[in-house]
Amino acid sequence: MDRYPDLTDLDLFAAGFPHAIFTRLRREAPVWLHPPTAHTPGGEGFWVLSRYAEIAAVAQDAASFSSESGGDREGGGTILEDLPRGFAAGVLLNMMDEPRHRHIRRLATPAVGVRALAGMEDELRTRCVAIVDEALAREVCDFVIDVAAELPLQAIARLLGVPQADRHRLFGWATAMLDYGDRELGEQSAASQAAAAALHQYGVALIEEKRRHPCDDMLSAVVHGQVPGPTGVPGPLTDLEVTMFFNLLVAAGSETTRNAVALGVGALAADPSAWRLLVAQPDLVPTAVEEILRWSSSTPYNRRTATRDVELGDATIRAGDKVSLWWASANRDEAVFAEPFRFDVRRAPNPHLAFGHGAHFCLGAGLARLEMRVVLETLLDRVTAVEPTGPLVWTRSNKHTGLKRMPVRLHPRVQMASKPGRSTPGLP
Repeated sequence: MDRYPDLTDLDLFAAGFPHAIFTRLRREAPVWLHPPTAHTPGGEGFWVLSRYAEIAAVAQDAASFSSESGGDREGGGTILEDLPRGFAAGVLLNMMDEPRHRHIRRLATPAVGVRALAGMEDELRTRCVAIVDEALAREVCDFVIDVAAELPLQAIARLLGVPQADRHRLFGWATAMLDYGDRELGEQSAASQAAAAALHQYGVALIEEKRRHPCDDMLSAVVHGQVPGPTGVPGPLTDLEVTMFFNLLVAAGSETTRNAVALGVGALAADPSAWRLLVAQPDLVPTAVEEILRWSSSTPYNRRTATRDVELGDATIRAGDKVSLWWASANRDEAVFAEPFRFDVRRAPNPHLAFGHGAHFCLGAGLARLEMRVVLETLLDRVTAVEPTGPLVWTRSNKHTGLKRMPVRLHPRVQMASKPGRSTPGLP
């Protein structure tokens, strides 16, 4: 191995993102060719970008750095493993280049646009109050499962037209698909394969139902929408594109915001003065949300593939090379953020890259911000303190930074009258 650790060794990420390694990379090797190792997918190296400037530049240059593939590479995509072209790469929305990416994105955007989110806020707030009150009634809870995961899960079920009663099945499948506790990069476990098959089967059945009986939801809009094809003639999405869209939204909707909420509340719990400040100055909550996004950086990296030879810094990146953009490192870049390792709910401006950059800026960014604000405001209104009661259990992944378990005691502002059951009262 080179003088830097192997970033494909998932044990490096088993206790959170390894910021010390990337601090060194930003200083010594901001454009670094990671050599192949025993863990490296495909047995080949890849470029590691760790500074904000280079990451933002590459993310903005979709012509030179593809989300699908490049050079004579047969596969591609946005993870380090090459995924098959025409099955994942070029079919999944986040692994698709322009112009098709833009056309499909336009079908889905109205469901998470400003007007739609404004109409959704009161319902999300009602749901969140029920979620937090149920957790308070338990006194001791797993904050990840009982609070952080619940509102994003209920929201994505609403957006996709999934019955709320099915949301925990989707959550379980998505979690199993993204869990690397019993496998390495490029490998599948029996649990991850079974979960992928179950989610696929569920998605196919739901999509067929939307074809027959469209509703006012994002999935129906994508199922019945049309986009220009290679000749410019509009046509429907392929069956695979629609199914992959469903899979992507389930995973993204249940994973990233959940991790940001859990890590952000954990940071606030460790700094009671910040909690008290937000209680006293609730107008700071949107600013705190941005700092939580920067601090958590729940999607540590995305990959691109060079489509041509490019000079970047002192390096020459060749067509077909894999290039990894480490957003979590950019969000601690000392050249952009003063005291980047200080959690500061007053930080402004805060030009973090937690949602990516360029054409693939996160489609659900507005929804994620709304969910996080609603959760934070509800907690500040109903909870005086979040007290850890056991050790954190982190995900073992270099693609998703988050917590599997976060045992806490929530201290209520008012005494809870009863202990409701597991379902959210009155909310289907």
